[in-house]
Amino acid sequence: MALQKQCIALDGNSLTTEDLISLGKGLLRIKLTPEAEEGVKRAREIVDNIIAQDKVVYGINTGFGKHANTVIAKDKLKELQENLIRSDAAGVGSPLSPERTRMLLALRINALAKGHSGISLEALHAMIEAFNASCLSLVPEKGTVGASGDLAPLSHLALGLMGEGKMWSPETGWGEAKSVLEAHGLKPLSLKPKEGLALINGTQMITSLGAEAVERALAIARQADIIAALTLEVLKGTTKAFDSDIHAVRPHLGQMQVAWRFRSVLDSDVFSSEITEKNRPHQRVQDAYSLRCSPQVHGVVNDTVAFVKSILSTEMNSATDNPLVFPERDLIISGGNFHGEYPAKALDFLAIGVHELANISERRIERLCNPSLSELPAFLVNEGGLNTGFMIAHCTAAALVSENKVLCHPSSVDSLSTSAATEDHVSMGGWAARKALRVVEHVEQVLAIELLAACQALEFHRPLKSTAPLEEVHRLVRSVVRPWDRDRFMNPDIEAVHKLLREEKVWEAVHPYMEQYRERYGPKRSDQAKSPGFTEESFCFDSLIEDSRQNATAVYFP
Repeated sequence: MALQKQCIALDGNSLTTEDLISLGKGLLRIKLTPEAEEGVKRAREIVDNIIAQDKVVYGINTGFGKHANTVIAKDKLKELQENLIRSDAAGVGSPLSPERTRMLLALRINALAKGHSGISLEALHAMIEAFNASCLSLVPEKGTVGASGDLAPLSHLALGLMGEGKMWSPETGWGEAKSVLEAHGLKPLSLKPKEGLALINGTQMITSLGAEAVERALAIARQADIIAALTLEVLKGTTKAFDSDIHAVRPHLGQMQVAWRFRSVLDSDVFSSEITEKNRPHQRVQDAYSLRCSPQVHGVVNDTVAFVKSILSTEMNSATDNPLVFPERDLIISGGNFHGEYPAKALDFLAIGVHELANISERRIERLCNPSLSELPAFLVNEGGLNTGFMIAHCTAAALVSENKVLCHPSSVDSLSTSAATEDHVSMGGWAARKALRVVEHVEQVLAIELLAACQALEFHRPLKSTAPLEEVHRLVRSVVRPWDRDRFMNPDIEAVHKLLREEKVWEAVHPYMEQYRERYGPKRSDQAKSPGFTEESFCFDSLIEDSRQNATAVYFP
């Protein structure tokens, strides 16, 4: 018997990026809070009163965009809304995956639950029923300029709910939307005045894809620190550059956070390393930048991810319609909350920031593979010449880094006038979100190659052992990939380790050891004097996480 899914109550104000990822995975059902239901009903009453009083209000009884001054007859208002959905469902390209379509639908429901859109409670409940049954419209990934919201993708989302176009569910697969809805005992939406516009005004396509990008960026950023630490270890690097005093005098939170992570897994009196101990008499004064400057380079990535997450968290819980309904003022006002510039700019910044993890990782892979830099066998394999080892895996990393450099060109610096110059400035946020996801995936793949190479390099130090947390990472990798004793098909190994990183297994493996290190070395009151407002606790303890959530600021992890 299938287990009943946990239910999340949406109110338009408190959805998190973590919640949205869980909704996308189909782990949660949706309901509305009683307060949200009351707010939706009050907003709808304003719309109904306007129609009853024959007032002219944009989006309710007028045309759209350039046709805003065209008044529509009362008996044509249903057709007006349906025509809007059908004509705006003009996207192209591959359909979003079921997971991403769930996120899109859940986020639109959350925006409507805020109570400023004028949709009827019946229509919103119908959307929730479709979500809970996983009846998901076909939504092409391309076609939004992020101007009046994500009109094309959200129109495709609404079209399926109307029983038109294609729809998917786990039970039926792809089929005609009306048939899929009927198979689940659901009726197609019948749109009332303003409801078509309420369904498609907003930045939910940009923001839902952005939420996935930022959560994956957060996961790979903290695992990148562990991978880089393992590379430093097998290259017999020095730990001097991670001394807390160095980072206290340049007190960027991300930089201090990363240095702490390095200290927590490298040689210390908590976790000793036989490799470091043997090399201690020959320890270098300093290492190359790709090793020594990891806290500075990785650190700003952590700060960037935190900033972007803050922007997206606000956007997820915003009213992005036009016009907006304000029941407490008995008023409908036209504005520009649909404009995608906020998430577009943030996601361009995310791509630029997180790419640097791959950029510096590729340099560390070069150091691992180059015998003149590593003091290890060329390309990390014995019988070089007969075996090529990691030579082309490094080329793959270089290719991904190069591709990222093109993808990191910000899409939001572009704008093309649309809708007969009514929408004369647009954000291009849809492309910002899609390419941010591609950049994050490439970063994950490059770091998977570095992790594979670092674990292979560790084999050449045997029988010496590294620290307990880094040995645990090695054991994890070896549970899916055996050592490289001769050339073999490389792609499955990269894919297997990439999967570990996507599932955050590397982080899970080392986190208990970090807790042990924390018990010994945090928090330190003396750090407060070195850096106003900062202690080890500020990136190690749950109190900061809770404070950050309450203040809608960055969330920092140890």
